Order: sequence, then C-alpha cells, then structure tokens
Amino acid sequence: MPLTRSQQLATLSDLLAARREAILVAWRKLDRADPEQMTGRSLTIGQFLDHIPPILDAYELKLRSRPGGMDAQAADIEKKEEGVKHGLHRWQQGYRLKELVSECGHLQLCLFEELGNIVAAHSELEPATLLEAHRQLLHLINDTISESAGQYERMQQAEAASRAVDLMNALATVDELEQRRAALIHQAVHDLHSDVLGVSIAATQASRTGMAESDRAESAAFLQRAVQGLTSMLGELMDLARLEAGQENRAIAGFEAGALITELCDSNQPFANARNLFLKTEGPARLSVEGDADKVRRVAKNLLVNALKYTEAGGVTVGWGEEKENWWLMVKDTGPGILSGGSQPLKAGLQEATASAKESDEKSAAIKGESSQVLAATGAATVATTTPSHNQPGEGIGLSIVKRLCELLDASLEIASSAEAGTTFRVVFPRRYRSHS
Repeated sequence: MPLTRSQQLATLSDLLAARREAILVAWRKLDRADPEQMTGRSLTIGQFLDHIPPILDAYELKLRSRPGGMDAQAADIEKKEEGVKHGLHRWQQGYRLKELVSECGHLQLCLFEELGNIVAAHSELEPATLLEAHRQLLHLINDTISESAGQYERMQQAEAASRAVDLMNALATVDELEQRRAALIHQAVHDLHSDVLGVSIAATQASRTGMAESDRAESAAFLQRAVQGLTSMLGELMDLARLEAGQENRAIAGFEAGALITELCDSNQPFANARNLFLKTEGPARLSVEGDADKVRRVAKNLLVNALKYTEAGGVTVGWGEEKENWWLMVKDTGPGILSGGSQPLKAGLQEATASAKESDEKSAAIKGESSQVLAATGAATVATTTPSHNQPGEGIGLSIVKRLCELLDASLEIASSAEAGTTFRVVFPRRYRSHS
C-alpha cells in the first residue's frame, strides 16, 4: 500500500535527520571553498555550526507536522528564535553581512542536493513530496536570512533588540537606524562641547591679571589637559569615520604578538603606577602570528587604556595565548562593570552575544569531550542610576572603534561583566589568513 503524502514527508524527515552530520560537513566544506568567506575559517567547528542544528531540527519537525497544527507553529517559532541567535552570534564574531547571507545560501545548496539524493534512492517517495520539501526549504532559508540579518543589522547599530522583526521591516525602518547614528553624534558633540567649554574657562582664567602664580599654574595645567582631551576626541571621531566609511584596509604580515603586547603594557606601566593600579601580563614571550600589527596594537591599546582609565581600585591583567587556528587577547579589569551611559547599549549587546556564543559552543565542545573557550558570563550587567566616574566622555566611541577594527580583522569580540568581578574583554584573532587582502 502506497504511503500517504504525510507519511512520505515524515519518512523524508527521518532520512534527512540521519544524514545530519554529512550535511553539516558538506556545508562547512562548501563555505570554506568560497574565497569571499573569510571570517568563518578562524572559527572552531562548534562556533561555525552555531545555532544551525536547531534550525534544521525545526525544518525536520515542519516536514513531519500537519499544516497549521501545533507542531508546525512550534517549528516556525523555533526557527525564528534560532535565526535571531544566529545573527547575534555572527555579529559578535565579526562577520560581514554578505558573509552571513552567503553561508545561508551555501546551506540551502547542501540541503537541496541532499533532498534530491534521498528521493532518488527511495522509490516510495514521489516527486510531489520532493517539491513540498523544496518549498519548505525555501521558507526555512528565507526566514533564517530575514531573522538573522535583521538581528545583525540591529546589533550593528548597538541597539541590542531582544526580538527580531523580519528583514524587510528592519530595512524599512531606516529612521530607527538613523536615530542611533544621530544619538552617537549627539553624544560626541556634547563631549566636544564640554571639552571646548573647559578650554575656554581655563584660558580665560589663565589670562586674568593679578592672579596668584599657583592658581595660574593650575589653570594652565587644566588648559593643557582639556586641549589634550579635545585633540584625542577629534582623533577618535576621525578614526571611527574612516572605519565606518570603509576607508581603512588591513595589511596582513607576520609579527610577534607576544612582543607587541608586552611592549604596549610596558609603555603604559607609568600610567598604572600613577593611578596606584597593578598592571599584570600573562602570556608567552613569543607568539608568531599573521595579521595587521598596527590595527592589533590599536585594539589592544584602546582596551588597555580604557581599563586603566575607568578602574578606581585594583588593576588590570592583560593575557594572550593560542588555540588551534586562533590566538586571543584578554584584558580584565577590577572596575565597576557595565554601567549606564552612551556605551551601555553596545556593551550590553556584546555581553548578550557572548552568552549566546557560549551556549552554542559548549554544546559542540561537550560532544567532543572538550571545554568551551568562550568567556563565561560573570553576572547580570549592572545599570547605574547615576553617572559615575567610569562613564567617561568618548567611551562609546572608543568601543565602537574596537568593534569596527575587529570586523576588519575577522576577529570576534567577547565581553563578560559584573559589578563584583569587573569587566573582561576577549578578542579572538585568526592565527593565519587565507590571503593578504
């Protein structure tokens, strides 16, 4: 007796599930063969697979379910939720949007070929069954791209939305994205205005006649600090503008990461001493890697200087090391953790993305009897009701620069933060690059 259409789809779902590992291996191989797909090459197998296995679970459940039934609805919900997590994770890993969309296309090709092979090998499955499976596959990939890319876009604007809308809605709400950009500009203008005002006050005081020499010296020192702060802010705004405009390229060459970071820490030791903070280093003296040494130094310097600047007591530990195809840099402070202010949405988004990465990487690592290296959450983000000294002008701009540099270097940026344990940043760089471009 011939199988009904529902029975054929259920059979196809089971056969597809049995081929899961082969499909995922073929997907990674196809993605790595694409010369435009650079970022995924530096990921472990668990980090690359990410939330795709649960998305395939939802697809198989959809094939087995009665149209419109409870299981079908649950499958739709699951694939949307996992699509959001996938976009969040890929943003945190430093993927470009084109890479995210392309890897979804590669997955579709692998599933398409596998479905055809299964039906060809099983005569009880009719062509109409394959047609329905293809239709559901198109829905799956379309929904995955919409949710994943939509969340990626929102996270790129540091809005850290908890739920995603589909891609068309995200693209339609251009004004929302512009508001985020305007908020960043407004913050920068406010910070610049504060520095300019400080310069003006100090200059006026220093020029007064009959002023005590000690007061004049104090005003002159304040004037110098204000001018330095203003110059630094303008420089950071220029750096961010060039990065966002795509005007910076990476120059890949071999260099000694251990020596670079050690030299950077040594040069900042006087700053730590002046603030009565410790500055420790933990890592091998020699660590030969490929990369853009100048941009790696900028990432490390930004994280280190900010950690020293915003830590009131204790100090900062800078570590580095290697793992398989990657090497990592870690900057850990004993400061107050994530606080309110201009940079908080971006920090909170990075912390949420890191937690999502930890979740998926732990599952894959457990299967192989290994441990996940992704940062573990240290507690909920602390949101202050006032503006403490940690929330300094330009902090959000500096972190945005780090995130853009990480994207340029195919590096992932992780963060774990709490009021009790302070903040830890971990940047994972490729140990080698496929091409020097």
